[in-house]
Amino acid sequence: MQKILIVEDDTNINNLLQEALSKEGYSCEQAFSGTEAKLLLNMQEHGYELVLLDLMLPGISGEAVLEEIRKKGNLPVIVLTAKDSLDEKVEVLTSGADDYITKPYNPMELVARVRSNLRRYMQLGAIDTVNKTDIIEIGGLELDTKAKSLKVDGEPV
Repeated sequence: MQKILIVEDDTNINNLLQEALSKEGYSCEQAFSGTEAKLLLNMQEHGYELVLLDLMLPGISGEAVLEEIRKKGNLPVIVLTAKDSLDEKVEVLTSGADDYITKPYNPMELVARVRSNLRRYMQLGAIDTVNKTDIIEIGGLELDTKAKSLKVDGEPV
């Protein structure tokens, strides 16, 4: 079951999104502030496949949450916001959002966009965020992709 993080400070909207996506078979976790979203995203065991992100959040802004997500990888992010200026859309999409939906929106369209973004993410080789490790071991070789180091039989090369 694919796991989605919903980051929306409006309780009614957050609950509506959770209900609509759960009916479609997705597992959803809810955050009601940017600070809460950042904490949940930093916890490795959650393993989200997509984030629905409002921009106007208490605590840390949606833009700052998006920046944190992009520092860590290619997790799909769909921005849901009342901000509808062309400059805002271009800025957020350029900053790393995968999609941008302005409020109000139809839940059926949202679910279709979630499916589309998840399909693209999975087809392009999503990184396993649950079991991700920076060290690849094959035989006597140990490659640390984060530290950019290689060991052969335990000895640094």
